[in-house]
Amino acid sequence: MTSAVETPVEKPAPRSGLLTVARAPGWVRYALLAVGLAVALWLPNGLYPAVAVDILCWALFAVSVDLLLGFTGLMSFGHAAFWGTSAYLTGLVAIHAGLPFPAAVLAGALGAALLALPIGYLAVKRTGIYFAMVTLAFAQMVYYVANEWRSVTQGENGLQGVPREFFGADLTDDYYFYYAILPIVLLGLLAAWRIVHSPFGRVLVGIRDNPARARALGYPVHRYKLTAFVLSGFLAGLGGGLFAVGHRFVSLDVLHWTTSGKAVIVVVLGGIGTLWGGVLGAALVVRLEDWLSFSGFEAIGLVTGGIFVLVVLLFRRGIWGTVAHLARRRAAMRRDRSG
Repeated sequence: MTSAVETPVEKPAPRSGLLTVARAPGWVRYALLAVGLAVALWLPNGLYPAVAVDILCWALFAVSVDLLLGFTGLMSFGHAAFWGTSAYLTGLVAIHAGLPFPAAVLAGALGAALLALPIGYLAVKRTGIYFAMVTLAFAQMVYYVANEWRSVTQGENGLQGVPREFFGADLTDDYYFYYAILPIVLLGLLAAWRIVHSPFGRVLVGIRDNPARARALGYPVHRYKLTAFVLSGFLAGLGGGLFAVGHRFVSLDVLHWTTSGKAVIVVVLGGIGTLWGGVLGAALVVRLEDWLSFSGFEAIGLVTGGIFVLVVLLFRRGIWGTVAHLARRRAAMRRDRSG
């Protein structure tokens, strides 16, 4: 008598909201793209322009964190190091070199990517909470250097009067500055979209789901993680540079660990592994903070923290992820009825 040994069948990993959109009919994708562009063009007309500028900057920051967390499986608590380093470099280049602000922002983003290289090389050798703690430790080191190097960073006083030079154009009004940086932000989002839809991005998802299997297939896991870390640092730096020019001021807050924590909250609120959820989460968090500050409420962190707890408990997929999950269920029910 022979005995049959049953091999457990692995359940497929749930599809992300991004994949749901990618497999939607063409007209749905184009409609969502048109709606997103329309909202981006309308935003400074419906909100205070300075708030709209902050939403764009934080959207890039959140997407950079989601690229690492949602698609590579690496939780970074030190991304403020790249956001803040780029902000300082952008401010210094804009003040002392007098370059147009896009060139200054690009210089800051490249500096952030360069900083991400050695940090990532050491950090990606760890996983889980150890990776998070290593990134946090390096971010605190960068914060200490910025605080002590007063001859360059001005310490607690910060960099003041960061110019918005752009070939003589008057961008002092936040309304016009918003439309000046919108193409840069859209290019950054497009780059993130191309990364996750490329073969490289699919390998990252495979590493996230099963690193041992990816390694057995011959993929250099550490090298892929390091590349993703550097790309994430570049996108975070792009947002940080725009944030510095938008505020025309750079303070130590851009390097504080709470800035990294806020970015993680934004990603979780929008939906981990959805990419566009970070954009939605950034809009909600920045708008909520602005509304609470104008209403005179001082414990803003209490409200945002409470919302974060509710989302984790009730909407574990985040806002975008929950909507995508409901859309999948509805589509499955329709297929079952038609079949």
